[in-house]
Amino acid sequence: MINGTIMNKMVSFALPLMLSGILQLLFNAVDIIVVGRFSGSQSLAAVGSTSSLINMLTNLFIGISLGANVLAARFYAAGRHKEMSETVHTSIATAFVSGVIMIFVGIFFSRPALELMDTPSDVIDLATLYMRIYFVGMPFFMLYNYGAAILRAVGDTKRPLIFLIISGVVNACLNLFLVIVFKMDVAGVAIATVISQMISCVLVIICLYKTDSVYQLRFKKLRIKWALLGQIFRIGIPAGIQSTLISFSNVLLQSSVNSFGSIAMAGYTAANNILSFLYMAANSITQACMSFTSQNHGARKPKRMDKVLIDGLILQVIVCLTLGVIAYVFGNQISSIYTDDPNVIKCSVEILALTTIPYFLCGIMDTFPGVLRGMGRSTVPMILCLLGTVGVRILWIYCFFPHNRTLGYLFISYPTSWIATILMQLIYYIFVRKAVHRELNSSAEYNLQ
Repeated sequence: MINGTIMNKMVSFALPLMLSGILQLLFNAVDIIVVGRFSGSQSLAAVGSTSSLINMLTNLFIGISLGANVLAARFYAAGRHKEMSETVHTSIATAFVSGVIMIFVGIFFSRPALELMDTPSDVIDLATLYMRIYFVGMPFFMLYNYGAAILRAVGDTKRPLIFLIISGVVNACLNLFLVIVFKMDVAGVAIATVISQMISCVLVIICLYKTDSVYQLRFKKLRIKWALLGQIFRIGIPAGIQSTLISFSNVLLQSSVNSFGSIAMAGYTAANNILSFLYMAANSITQACMSFTSQNHGARKPKRMDKVLIDGLILQVIVCLTLGVIAYVFGNQISSIYTDDPNVIKCSVEILALTTIPYFLCGIMDTFPGVLRGMGRSTVPMILCLLGTVGVRILWIYCFFPHNRTLGYLFISYPTSWIATILMQLIYYIFVRKAVHRELNSSAEYNLQ
């Protein structure tokens, strides 16, 4: 990451990460497709209505894993082996504790949260059952994501991809088996997801345990170093809060969609799942930018950090615009994979028409905070994202949408919020870049922020 050409290395880093993220999404997509095809629109709406809520409840801890990624990448590039090992063990211990906490959150708060979202009565029992089973697998989910964050920090994105291919195949097979053969409906797809997450978790833990490198995992060393956890939190918690509150804005948007009934909910489920694949492509490039920036910050190479941003923005536009056009042109056909109900497909296509082609704006919006986190700046990008993304969407839902209650008008809030956030993040980045260049060029001794 700190030598040679950047673009080729970013592509080779981001591509396995992109495929890994897509496979994780397939856990949920296969759930949706199977229940939509074999259990009906109500089951489809039930599973889909939980996604934004699940994201809101888990994103804080997933954001903290980004802090572990940044810190590990810096220590690795700077050759600080003791700190690197302590970061690994602190991260894995934190992942396990947070996963156990999330089990109880999911079991006790699923139904009240779904009720607050005005989930229809014909859907809420199935949605609650799905969420409660899903959250039983949270320790596996957290351990995999934190373990994969450590591997990404040292430049390894290929083995997490292999692990997800294995668990993804198991997930797809179990979905079909439990739903079609045993008629378990949403419970079947939830159980299949938990089992597949357990498999990916075990594989990544074995990978960390068997390595001979500085990121080797030893269970007897598992403990939380509070000084390191504080540094992880300083970067990760703002990122987690940002993701959580963006998910909260999507929960509010889901509530607005719920007011149109289960057909619109099912259509939004299909469209949102398609958009999730676009987001994962954009996010993989953002993760690459964050890791590359963090390692070059550790190696005190500010000019390469500038090049990381430029190459990242170019990749975002190319990848997101290409995928967005494909999703727009073939929206009808892709939506029909999830359901054969023409009314559901119509709702899905209406949403995709307003969100897919401009999705490259979301990629650009995401890149700046990724680079800034790699520089150790996480709080202000979070605030700007909340103002630009969450603020605009809440304003739209409560001030503009009531005057024109259509699905199309509701989803214009997406590109509007992306543009507002880009402008604010760009201005902040210009000021931070000057400060970081001055700090790295003038400092005689590297000081980890």
